[in-house]
Amino acid sequence: MSSQSGDPRAKLKRQAAIEAASMVQEGMVVGLGSGSTSAYMIEELGRRWAEGLRFCAIPTSEHSAEQARAHGIKLVTFASHPQIDIDIDGADEVELGTLNLIKGLGGALFREKIVAAASRRFVVVVDESKLVEHLGHHVPVPVEVTTFGWESTARQIEALGARITQRLDRSGNLFVTDGGNMILDCHFGAITDSVALSRRLRAIVGVIETGLFIGRTSEVIVAAHDGLKHLEPS
Repeated sequence: MSSQSGDPRAKLKRQAAIEAASMVQEGMVVGLGSGSTSAYMIEELGRRWAEGLRFCAIPTSEHSAEQARAHGIKLVTFASHPQIDIDIDGADEVELGTLNLIKGLGGALFREKIVAAASRRFVVVVDESKLVEHLGHHVPVPVEVTTFGWESTARQIEALGARITQRLDRSGNLFVTDGGNMILDCHFGAITDSVALSRRLRAIVGVIETGLFIGRTSEVIVAAHDGLKHLEPS
């Protein structure tokens, strides 16, 4: 994290992540999100763990699991802990008012949604650049699909008005999720009805999950230029 210490936006995100981490209390079951903002949160939880706070956690990605283990944080599974007290994660876009989200540019959307759905409270940490009037304004909707028949699945998504690109990794190879699937980045432009779009996408055979997180957010902590802001859905 030190390499980003001179970036004002990174400093604000770190502050917001620390604020979110402060919500974790003794004995809680915690969902550990993925991505750069969540990395700050896990780092702070690691610091609190070293000071004696005890909780257990379910990570949303192998990377988050590895970071948590490095701090000695106790990891568990849904087999023993089916209910999560609080899930803390980032987002790629947040729709003002509804606080519906686009997530998944980091590739962990399926696990992230499973953890969010099992959580009593889902807290999202972003910087103010992620706030939009309508989802899809800046980023595509990631859609996780099976590799078998993905071409057919893609054609059905295109019929809904999307321009699709296959997700590649940094080496230019096909990106493979932790679950062994692929991701199609679906560019719809500004989405006027994210609820309807989510329903239509999930009705397509071959779609495993989408990066549209509808009606799941409890609170958003925003790292703004003038300090931290707390938003609740309206």
